[in-house]
Amino acid sequence: MRSPQRALCLALVSIFFFFSGPVWAQQQTEPSNRIPAKDLQADFTILRKAYEALHPGLYRYQSKVQMDAEFTALQTELNHDLTLPEAYLAISRFLAKVKCGHSYPNFYNQPKAIANKLFQNANRVPFHFRWIDRRMIVTRNFSEETRLRPGSQILKLNGIPVGVILDRLLTVARADGSNQAKRIANLEVRGFDRYEAFDIYFPLFFPFEDQTFSLEVRFPGQTKATTLKVKPLTYEQRLAPIKTAVENQKGGDQPLFEFRWLDAKTGYLRMPTWALYDSKWDWKAYLDNVFTQLQTAQAGHLILDVRENEGGLDVGNYIIGKLISRNLTLNTYERLVRYRKVPDDLAPFLDTWDPSFKDWGEAATPRNDGFYRLKRYDDGDAMTVIEGSSKPYQGRIYVLVGATNSSATFQFAQIIQQNKLGLLVGQPTGGNQRGITGGAFFFLRLPNSKIEVDVPLIGQYPATEQPDGGLLPDIAVTPRIADIARGVDTELETVKKLTRQGR
Repeated sequence: MRSPQRALCLALVSIFFFFSGPVWAQQQTEPSNRIPAKDLQADFTILRKAYEALHPGLYRYQSKVQMDAEFTALQTELNHDLTLPEAYLAISRFLAKVKCGHSYPNFYNQPKAIANKLFQNANRVPFHFRWIDRRMIVTRNFSEETRLRPGSQILKLNGIPVGVILDRLLTVARADGSNQAKRIANLEVRGFDRYEAFDIYFPLFFPFEDQTFSLEVRFPGQTKATTLKVKPLTYEQRLAPIKTAVENQKGGDQPLFEFRWLDAKTGYLRMPTWALYDSKWDWKAYLDNVFTQLQTAQAGHLILDVRENEGGLDVGNYIIGKLISRNLTLNTYERLVRYRKVPDDLAPFLDTWDPSFKDWGEAATPRNDGFYRLKRYDDGDAMTVIEGSSKPYQGRIYVLVGATNSSATFQFAQIIQQNKLGLLVGQPTGGNQRGITGGAFFFLRLPNSKIEVDVPLIGQYPATEQPDGGLLPDIAVTPRIADIARGVDTELETVKKLTRQGR
């Protein structure tokens, strides 16, 4: 499943403001900097028509009556002159109601002017963190305050309780269906990507003008809270720890995976991304070499770590081909689209990397329910065959998974679990067993606000009713704050114990 990534938070003033939108009392904008309501209404008309005509998952998790009400609410919100941040938030909140992990105003596809204005300011919290039981736990400190070490719990940020921040940001978090764990994971800052949703949305919901963050912190092993003042990070400072990896994704030729031996018979392969569309690195040759090493050493265990990986290319199918001796036919979800040919009046606002998406032609067979069955694109018809290997790897397989996994990594974990090729270890995945929407995309350019919105085009639908959620791991492991404080990888240590037990 392709998931293009190029191209893979003001106090709670009142209940009304919490649900209806951001509070901008701290940051007044001159009328000349606002987008006129008539222009926003024109953008709304294009957005609604595009989603209703092209999006095959629009009514997967919400009924038409519900989505009509959400459209009406957005139209009302856009019936006022708005600043760019206000318009961006309004569209983000609406798209989150679609409950499709690929439907959002994609950070990576915005025009340069919008990216510069909204995404690249000196307003990043100077640490990485995870949400554990709704608690903001520091995992890495980039500030000059040495007491802010891993395992520290942030209680308030600029005077705002972190629970209030989380609830507000969840209104724009993207995920498939009812997968709330995915939404929460999407609001962590872990240094996985060039843009992270918390970095983007926190300053939009909770604008601040001070040159420092005020943190109320509880340090590991302490009960009392301490107040700290720390400087925000710039966009460039946030990017610095992962700059090399980002450059390699964008046309570089250096490895983006990491393979190492944990002991003489246990290999560990970390794959933080499969978004390799623009990379010149030969990842297939890298994986070939890894499996050659495993075969030569007669390794008994291989740990595949995709916890950080949201998706990208179908690298997982290539790996599975190394694990099986016979061809594996996947009874994939039925692939449905909403159109055969893009309406002429929408075409000027749609960009994509493959012009065939604008006219499926005979590949799209009409049904009697408003869908077209897509007979071919990329990987053939409704079934995909993974070819087996003459010398498959025979050792035990463990796949470290979590809520970040969706799209291609969700599908990989699903194939592993359904075919009993290995054990999933960690937390429930992202994605959704009811199917996801993606595969091919339009980049909808709204002409007045200039905001871009991703429109996924291929809906996957299962033959039988499936749970509304991600995959449950075979061995559930919950991260522990004490382990974070000690620098211990809870999930990896669990697998090491399993290998020692011969499981």
